[in-house]
Amino acid sequence: MPQVAAIQMISGADIQANLDAAARLIAEAAQQGAQLVLLPECFAAFGNRALADIAAAEYAGTGPIRPFLAEQARQHGIWLVAGSIPLPAEPGGKAMACCLVLDEQGNEVVRYDKLHLFDVEVADSQRSYRESKDYAYGDRFVCIDTPVGRLGLSICYDVRFAELYAALRRAGAELIVVPSAFTAVTGAAHWEVLLRARAIETQCYILAANQGGTHANGRETFGHSCLIDPWGEITACLPQGEGVVTGAIDLQHLNTIRGRMPVAGHRRFEPVDAIVPASTEF
Repeated sequence: MPQVAAIQMISGADIQANLDAAARLIAEAAQQGAQLVLLPECFAAFGNRALADIAAAEYAGTGPIRPFLAEQARQHGIWLVAGSIPLPAEPGGKAMACCLVLDEQGNEVVRYDKLHLFDVEVADSQRSYRESKDYAYGDRFVCIDTPVGRLGLSICYDVRFAELYAALRRAGAELIVVPSAFTAVTGAAHWEVLLRARAIETQCYILAANQGGTHANGRETFGHSCLIDPWGEITACLPQGEGVVTGAIDLQHLNTIRGRMPVAGHRRFEPVDAIVPASTEF
């Protein structure tokens, strides 16, 4: 059975330090046999206020993050799902919270731009979060074939919007990734229940990579990176700290669950997608 891994980090504003930590953890995941590795949201630049400059450099090809990702995928022969990095859709455009997927040759095969931005009030030390100040909204969902199964993409706050996951299931998803930087407060309240609900209702595997600890800027993230099976069982979890969560994707198990409880064929209402699928051409 194919193996997948979620990487949990405690990233900071120093891009090179974050990439060094990611390289160590990616190597660990590859050594454990992972064929697809997921990095968390903001893995390379957590709390860095120069997001516009970082995004412009990465778009122009002069930044360090995209070459790093390509080299890691090639070096370890893995598919790499790169959490999120700031990347505009066009020159001079506002940054998007962008998840890149790279194949084992280091080719960027698709990008997903975060659809739902975290503009909320939270009872923690930061209190107010306004992602839309730094990022533009995505407008398309992404589902793509990989060696471990058909992959659906989402990022963090997306997990609260079941209609996105229903669209990914209708597009054939078997594994859905959720790279995140869930706060300690919202994570303790909702992380597990939301992830398990998305797995149960879509009958997909859910692979979630979260930031997991106290960061240099004082922000606390919840951790609990995990793999959840299509029945909603948590098969692996890392509560806090840096590390790697690995597990198997058993598509026979997935198809058995779907066959015994064919909820996709029982739907009485088919929502009209307000968002459209992205082209798989990069």
